[in-house]
Amino acid sequence: MTGNKGTTFSHSPSYLFSSESVTEGHPDKLCDQISDAILDAVIAQDPNARVACETATSTDIVVVLGEITTTAKVDYEAVVRETIKHVGYDDAAVGIDYRTCEVIVRLHQQSPDISQGVTTAIEHRDGDGAVSDVDALGAGDQGMMVGFACDETPELMPLTLSLSHRLTRKLSVARKEGVIPYLGPDGKAQVTVEYAFGKPKRVHTIVVSTQHTEGVEQEQIAADVRKHVIDEVVPAALMDAETRILINPSGRFVVGGPNGDAGLTGRKILVDTYGGVARHGGGAFSGKDPTKVDRSAAYAARWVAKNVVAAGLASRCELQVSYAIGAATPVSISVETFGTNNVDDALILELVHKHFDLRPGAIIRDLDLRRPIYAQTASYGHFGRTDIDLPWERTDKAEALRKDAKLG
Repeated sequence: MTGNKGTTFSHSPSYLFSSESVTEGHPDKLCDQISDAILDAVIAQDPNARVACETATSTDIVVVLGEITTTAKVDYEAVVRETIKHVGYDDAAVGIDYRTCEVIVRLHQQSPDISQGVTTAIEHRDGDGAVSDVDALGAGDQGMMVGFACDETPELMPLTLSLSHRLTRKLSVARKEGVIPYLGPDGKAQVTVEYAFGKPKRVHTIVVSTQHTEGVEQEQIAADVRKHVIDEVVPAALMDAETRILINPSGRFVVGGPNGDAGLTGRKILVDTYGGVARHGGGAFSGKDPTKVDRSAAYAARWVAKNVVAAGLASRCELQVSYAIGAATPVSISVETFGTNNVDDALILELVHKHFDLRPGAIIRDLDLRRPIYAQTASYGHFGRTDIDLPWERTDKAEALRKDAKLG
């Protein structure tokens, strides 16, 4: 199945689009990091563990709950406290204190009904012969996952989200390196870009909200964030006299983290993916082992879409793949290129089927996902990362796709 060929974004002379990012100290992101730190600690000892770990947090409390089936021996409370410490929260008054907060752990084993469907896919459940792990593994749930890539940035990500992530990372660096020593761990950034005929034209608005210590004047915060964060991240060529810059528009941001707002794993799914530019299947990533296609198939879909764009088959590519629980073979795979394709969408789909095996077991094998690589993805996005090495960001299939599409 191909996407709607009539769907296009490139004919409008001007439109605005916004994406946001949050720092590692945001309460939802703190929960994502805890869930993924627990996942990494488990699969470092037991690569075949089944993990579905959720975290919630509020004032002075962290609750970890879900299902973990493993032979690993992990001190979950210690992982929680070390993660909070790493983020920078050591004061309950302004966020949470890793030393004194209450930690509640409520974990049990995966449902045997789900387990049997994952362990042996429906395609092989009645067979008598031996089946490889790749062939046998069924999807851990039903659902649809989306991958996306576009040529707006070198990392093939939307410019709005790329700039937002760079701003929040820069806030964190400025805090940790003492460049702006009064910053706190919590913060957000949002970038609005004006597009002309589908191409970025200029940055329309930048919003930065950052936690800070008591007593710092708003004027100083605005000046420091402008100088040490925004001006070092956003290219001057994209800003003009009309670009709006709003720094801490609420006027005060002393209390942050779980003390300022409750947090929950999986509540920043657009920050984690494509900033709202692409559609989303709805499933979150953090705390889930790679048998959960919410995570692994979304990574594979990004791998596919990025290779399609890197090969020059289209300037924008969105791939959707869907699954039935306990089945290995995807229910559907579809491609949408929004009118930017250089070859027919039907050919792109044919090449996707030829060059990518999107069964759960094959994804785990091809992307080598049974490794403790997940905590590093829990802040600043799972895609388009240039600061860490992620297997789904490879463009190792681009040359073969280009050759088979006969694009020179």
